[in-house]
Amino acid sequence: MVNHLKDKVAIVTGASSGIGEATAIALAEAGAKVVLAARRTDRLQQLKERIKGDCLLVPTDVSNRSDVENLVKTTKDTYGKVDILINNAGVMLLSFLDKLHVEEWDRMIDVNIKGVLYGAAAVIPIMKEQKNGHIVNVASIAGHRVIPAASVYCGTKFAVRAISEGLRMELSPQSGIRVTIISPGIVQTELTHHITDPDVQQSVAKRSLTPLTSEDIANAIVYAVSQPQHVNVNEIMVRPTEQPN
Repeated sequence: MVNHLKDKVAIVTGASSGIGEATAIALAEAGAKVVLAARRTDRLQQLKERIKGDCLLVPTDVSNRSDVENLVKTTKDTYGKVDILINNAGVMLLSFLDKLHVEEWDRMIDVNIKGVLYGAAAVIPIMKEQKNGHIVNVASIAGHRVIPAASVYCGTKFAVRAISEGLRMELSPQSGIRVTIISPGIVQTELTHHITDPDVQQSVAKRSLTPLTSEDIANAIVYAVSQPQHVNVNEIMVRPTEQPN
């Protein structure tokens, strides 16, 4: 079998934990050169030490456009190209709208939507010049349906899916830039640890189904980016077997 990831250069945002961490490890194991991006430098350093292969660490806050531009420039300066961007960084600050957690709404918009746009804006010129590249945007099942207490989060993930489809339609036919949406269901990650609404915290604590692991989603991402150039996996939805919707 042809290894389509050997010596590919892949940027992974939100690489300090969860899906990003698992994806970075999986890409490195598949032969890619991995660039780790997140705010928590100590966690990135620990991950870098675990990865066997070519790996670069670039501290990045995806809600800061300059940080993202520096991330991509550093990658290009180091490796001469950018083959894959995994826009994975995200926050899920669930709350009921009448609690008026406006600052949390702003944070989700800044990270989940603007972070994706900043990443795309930084890599598109490079990928157009290369005449190939792959942008993977991590959305959610919450980008397919609205859930009480998750209205704003759902809004950000609906936006990710809309932006991703627009990117695919505009870039793939003319520039050879592939775009994939990954929509996970319930995954056991640190996302729920940051919820501040006590009513939502209680609801999450009562959840009894067996969630997906970060590695489950990493496997889906590696599958999508491992396809030959003429194949574009547009979207993958991955739910736990026990999750009904």
